Amino acid sequence: MQDLEIARKRLREKALTLSIVKKGKIVFETASHGISGVLNAIEKFKYRLNGASVADKVVGKAIALLFVYAKVKSVYASTLSGEAKRVLEKNAVYVEWQSLVANILSVNGKETCPFEKLAAQFPDPNEAYARLRALQTSFNKGR
Repeated sequence: MQDLEIARKRLREKALTLSIVKKGKIVFETASHGISGVLNAIEKFKYRLNGASVADKVVGKAIALLFVYAKVKSVYASTLSGEAKRVLEKNAVYVEWQSLVANILSVNGKETCPFEKLAAQFPDPNEAYARLRALQTSFNKGR
């Protein structure tokens, strides 16, 4: 679990939201919030993520499905949803967390995150990736 330890340490020390490490080397890091960091990493490094270890601030079902899609081997989450835990464990992805929560909320903190709502409809990681990417693109166009 050396890669996971490196990713976790960098997440904390560098004030990142996402750190991806493979074979002792940093593959990708970001401080951007939300799902965009994971989608960007997949776009840039899809096959290089296979077997990587990831530390992420917040992991809900949507991001868990993306990690399964990218074939990462281990995940640390500062905050992990119960549904994300089930997805990762079902797909034999090692997972650790600091805080386990029932639900991932949207930025306003009052309702379920729109990516989580969408992920609830698509248990297949391949379909989830396509749908989540499309939703992110539509949000980006709206800015």
